[in-house]
Amino acid sequence: EILSGLVGSEMCIRDRLFAYLTGFALSFSLILAIGSQNAFVLRQAILRQHIGAIVLFCAVSDALLIMVGVGGLSLLIADFVDQLAPWLFGGAAIWLAGYGVLRLRDALGNQALTADDQPVGSLAASLAMAAILTFGNPHVYLDTVVLIGTVSLQFDGMAKMAFAAGAMTASLVFFVVLGYCGYLLSGFMRRPQSWRLLNSAIALIMFVLALAMLRAGGWV
Repeated sequence: EILSGLVGSEMCIRDRLFAYLTGFALSFSLILAIGSQNAFVLRQAILRQHIGAIVLFCAVSDALLIMVGVGGLSLLIADFVDQLAPWLFGGAAIWLAGYGVLRLRDALGNQALTADDQPVGSLAASLAMAAILTFGNPHVYLDTVVLIGTVSLQFDGMAKMAFAAGAMTASLVFFVVLGYCGYLLSGFMRRPQSWRLLNSAIALIMFVLALAMLRAGGWV
């Protein structure tokens, strides 16, 4: 019985670690896509203006949206999950594969992250701009609430919490690194060849996750 309990405990830890790493990889890959919010955070980092408040705001905002997706979406469709799961996972797979294709396209392009040279101004104005760029972007809801919420359906109980924690950790790590190392990393981030390598890696992660979604939905 003791051996059986140890084996069961080890499997639980392994399942939670897998869920955590899945959430981290998915969230990190999604957030790495170049967007107006990331460009704004980088600009604040280069200008060294209100970066602590901006990083905290962006990380907390992502965490709230992830919780809505993992908790709210799961509760909303709890009674229909068995019937909807294959289609949800199939849709998520298509979505992820689409992201992968877009990242491959970017890898073949001349993309780079740039920052404006003009400051936004006061802390209130900076936070207001961060709020607009965060909550005014429909892709934020599609990525965090819908996509991350759908992927979380393959996990239950503590594993689902671990998945959400991994997704939130990725967001926090990204914004802290971008915010506090943005000045040092700006040269790297402005080189198209660096983004080609990064986008290629993101595309690979997306394709692997898409295959996992197809398997979870019973399509392969």
